[in-house]
Amino acid sequence: MAKIRKGRGSSLFRKYFFITMGILLASFVFAGTALMIFVSGQWMKEKINLLEENTISITKNTSDVLLSEYMGQSGRGAVLMIYNSIAQASDVLDGDFFIVNEEGTVVYCKELLRNTGMMQDGKCLLHGNYQIPENFLETLSEGKTIKLNGTLEGLLAKENFVVGCPIITNDTFRGAVFGTIPIADGLLPYIAGIFQMFFFATLFAFVLTFILVYLTTYTLVKPLRQMSIAAKQYAQGDFSNRVYVKHSVFTRRSRTEVDELAEAFNTMAKELSALEYSRRSFVSNVSHELKTPMTTISGFIDGILDGTIDEKDEKKYLSIVSEEVRRLSRLVTGMLNISKLEAGKMELNPVEFDISEMLFTTLLSFEQILERKNIDVRGLDSVTENKIRADKDMINQVIYNLTDNAVKFTPEGGYIEVASKSDAEKVIVKIRNSGKGIPEEEINQIFERFYKVDRSRSYDTKGAGMGLYIVKTLIELHGGEITARSQEGEYTEFIFSLPK
Repeated sequence: MAKIRKGRGSSLFRKYFFITMGILLASFVFAGTALMIFVSGQWMKEKINLLEENTISITKNTSDVLLSEYMGQSGRGAVLMIYNSIAQASDVLDGDFFIVNEEGTVVYCKELLRNTGMMQDGKCLLHGNYQIPENFLETLSEGKTIKLNGTLEGLLAKENFVVGCPIITNDTFRGAVFGTIPIADGLLPYIAGIFQMFFFATLFAFVLTFILVYLTTYTLVKPLRQMSIAAKQYAQGDFSNRVYVKHSVFTRRSRTEVDELAEAFNTMAKELSALEYSRRSFVSNVSHELKTPMTTISGFIDGILDGTIDEKDEKKYLSIVSEEVRRLSRLVTGMLNISKLEAGKMELNPVEFDISEMLFTTLLSFEQILERKNIDVRGLDSVTENKIRADKDMINQVIYNLTDNAVKFTPEGGYIEVASKSDAEKVIVKIRNSGKGIPEEEINQIFERFYKVDRSRSYDTKGAGMGLYIVKTLIELHGGEITARSQEGEYTEFIFSLPK
């Protein structure tokens, strides 16, 4: 037998695996992007709120200082108070706070008391050249707060969150407090930190998921791969391969469609194996059945023609030839009937007739064999009329085949018992014969095509295993049922029922 090549049997596994991992990777990318957007949005919202709160706080402190007695008693003390609030807020938020007067010039900043940040003329290196645009001063002078993202029309070197609050004392605009936080300088490191944590967490999850998906995919696809290999073996006539199916109390509820498919596949393989066995048996049986009578017919006719057989014995041997010809005719008719039944070409022609009379007439046709084998026929005296509407020829074939089997397998001196009864819905016929019986393990197989009971013991030396299959099919075609019972060494009994 040719070796089965796996070929590209794992392509489904690769496709399924990579599609799953691709979807998973896309999910991670989407989750990461969504996380970055959400985190950056939250960071900006939080920073703006803190910037606004601190700007308002510095504004309030500055207003209180301007209204307090410190401005009159100790100018340096007032400056220290304002400077401390600005410096503290700048350090906490890593931002920049400064105060401008009503003309938009910076008067207080975090570098005010730091010698490294002051020029010789007393101006701040960072804020000394700041000049707030007129449009912003107008908005602030009206008592409105400014909140924006930008550079204050080029005043700042980078994009910043900017909050400006007006300083108003005694209904007079005295200036404004500005708070700024660089967007990129603060956001990018924060996002980078979050991304780093997310990356390593995702990498760990991805590797773990990679392993789990690989194992899961392999497990799911394994039965399909086994089915592919088995199907190729089946195509070459080897039906021995089976796909593993989980059978456990714990796995019964977790079984998938693939498990059910594998089980159905095994059932199909079993049926195909049985069918192949029956086919081979049929070919063997039919070959034998055809060869034996053909050899007999040919031998006797040649003997008559060449004079080997005396003229006085010609009639005897011609009768044997005639019997063998009828045997061939029955074999061919049986095969044709099977072909018609399986093709669905057998049509019912129902008529009303007495099935008890048919049973009696059929037994009469076997009268010579019954007398030769000294078989006792029982039950005919108690059989009553049973009318039924069915296809007469088909039912006659059923009764003939069952009777022929009974006569064939009843030993000399044995008995055949028949019965026929009916109720309001159906007619029941029973045919029992004494004899060797049918082994219990084979009783459920005798209605299969071409099946013969225990060939080694030669129970049926002339049958092809078609009769009971035809009987069962014809009865079921009428909507009836047939069963068989047997006790080895004692009897075999067939009981069939037909709807009236």
